[in-house]
Amino acid sequence: MIWPEAVLPLAGLFAWIAGAVLSAGALLWIWHHGERARPDRFGLMAASSASAVWCALAAALGPDHGAAVIAAMMRNLALIATIFSLFAADGRSNSLKPVRPVIVALVMVQLMQLVVLWIGASLGSSAEVGQAAFEARVLIDMLVAIGALMLLHNLYAGAAAVMRPVLRWTGMALTGIFAYDLNLHTLAYLGGAMPPVLSDVRGLLAGAMAVIFALGMNAAGPRVQFSPSRTVTFRTLSLLLIGGYLGGMVLIAKSLALLGGDVARASQAVFVVAAILAAGLALPSPRLRGWLRVTATKHLFQHRYDYRQEWLRFTRTIGRGTAGGASLEERVVKALADITESPAGLLLMPNEQAQLELTARWNWPTIAVPAVAGEFALSGLLEQHNLVLALDEARAGTDHHGEGLHVPHWLMEAEDAWALVPLIHFDRLVGVIVLARPRTARQLDWEDFDLLRVAGQQLASYLSEQAGQQALMDASRFDEFNRRMAFVMHDIKNLVSQLSLLAANAEKHADNPAFRADMLVTLRNSADKLSALLARLGRYGAGQASASGEIELVALARGIAARFGGVRKVHLTRDEPVRVIGNREALEQALIHLVQNAVDASHDASPVFLDVTAEGVTGSIEVVDAGHGMSPEFVRTGLFKPFVSSKPGGFGIGAFEARELVKAMGGRVTVESREGIGTRFAVALPLAEAVRLAGASDDAANQEAM
Repeated sequence: MIWPEAVLPLAGLFAWIAGAVLSAGALLWIWHHGERARPDRFGLMAASSASAVWCALAAALGPDHGAAVIAAMMRNLALIATIFSLFAADGRSNSLKPVRPVIVALVMVQLMQLVVLWIGASLGSSAEVGQAAFEARVLIDMLVAIGALMLLHNLYAGAAAVMRPVLRWTGMALTGIFAYDLNLHTLAYLGGAMPPVLSDVRGLLAGAMAVIFALGMNAAGPRVQFSPSRTVTFRTLSLLLIGGYLGGMVLIAKSLALLGGDVARASQAVFVVAAILAAGLALPSPRLRGWLRVTATKHLFQHRYDYRQEWLRFTRTIGRGTAGGASLEERVVKALADITESPAGLLLMPNEQAQLELTARWNWPTIAVPAVAGEFALSGLLEQHNLVLALDEARAGTDHHGEGLHVPHWLMEAEDAWALVPLIHFDRLVGVIVLARPRTARQLDWEDFDLLRVAGQQLASYLSEQAGQQALMDASRFDEFNRRMAFVMHDIKNLVSQLSLLAANAEKHADNPAFRADMLVTLRNSADKLSALLARLGRYGAGQASASGEIELVALARGIAARFGGVRKVHLTRDEPVRVIGNREALEQALIHLVQNAVDASHDASPVFLDVTAEGVTGSIEVVDAGHGMSPEFVRTGLFKPFVSSKPGGFGIGAFEARELVKAMGGRVTVESREGIGTRFAVALPLAEAVRLAGASDDAANQEAM
């Protein structure tokens, strides 16, 4: 133990010298760079100079020497004068009259140090006299420190707003000085002697506090703030927790050693094993880490979010698009979920009827989402109010804009569903993101709502931009397609004209009657086929379903089933007659597309079913298969997109053409599909009887008006 005994005096000497140098440097800084209008300027200069003298005397003569004690007393008097000047600058020297007696009392108590020193020197250097003088000096310093801390508390608590920047740095340094003195002298009084290490550190602390005085006196000083990043803060807290854990282990292990014998060793072994197991279970826990992060954010930072870091992570997530990576829709969900530390999310987007449908999901494969995830009323409400909906509030019955009636049951029943965030672009609802509940349960507050709204608007712009680009690409490809079809139609027209002319000439000039008859039949058949092909190609243009009439759906379904009879079993499940209004040829063409898709998606032995029903004022025919099905993402983004096909070599226009043909007749096509289960297409058209009744009502109304 010789090494510590040799090093500690040198370390103490260095601490006192460092305190003297720092105090002298602070004095020069305040003199040259400090704000001259500050009320505490001269007090801090006096305190810094006295601190430099005190530290120098303590280094040269020792901290218990009379000269050093007097220098410390002068520093404390300068600090008390500084406190009084701050009270006066705030206009409270007249209004708070009790302050002056306290200041005078502190000065008188501090001057008692001179009396104690004189008495100690007069009575001699016996041990009893020295100990009594030491205890009296320590008690005086304790009383001064307590009084100064009370004044500082009243000074800062009652300060005006304009004085808070002035008091911040000076008050922090003064509090540090007197708080340290109070604890040091309390330990010295209880222990009967000054702790050597803590006493030597006192000089270094005085120099550090003088530097803070100088920093606060600078014009830019009050605006300087220590603001560590959240990463540094969380890592520091982690280190403190680890250090506390290790310290607790050492303390408990040492305490168990006091038991002695085999019991102590066994207890220590059991404790170490239990502590390691507890740490192994607790430290990797995401819930524990989330709780620590939320607690630290709540108590250490003014705002919940580090907006710079959130924005950088947000842009990285959206911009990280690779050929084999996640789609933009999935990245949109992840970008918003990362903000609230939600482990999963869904993206719902409105269809043509403003109903919400599932478009993408991120880390949430277990939740069952119906084909219609939300009705148009919910879409309109979210769009109108830009409402971030906290589902816990909706479950509790809280209703801000009448949303409680429109939240779908599947969301209310899903306990993991936490919030609905609308994606608004130019007052139009682009989509809705459903966020899963974070691992650490908490309530959404105003800061969450504001940030989620802004992030939702940004994400809506990304989705709208992608939709616009896709529309431009589709229009470009359609333009190319139309140009090619124009050339094909032109060539076919020429061919039909030539074949028709050839047939006419053959009737007049052929000599062989048999040959003439065969050639005539062949040429006419070719011309008919080419004319039919030309008419079919012409249906891609406008007016393809203009010729409307009554269609008996059961008869039409039987004809389609018979057409596919040689390829696959197509069964008609009902035979009740249903008559609708539409173009029979166009409807047949659309249904052939859908049945062919069902056949291609099914296994060889799996039949396809046609179901004809009537409900309300519409009649429908459903095409149902038990094939491999489609994902919700493909139904939303690829099924009705031209030139997008899931079949090898497919042109990707069949489903699109079927929907367009039905829409041209005033009907609609809906689809419901589950991967591994099958697909159901439904084609709905107005009932003929309903159309007649509506026409009769219109005629009666017109006659009454006439």
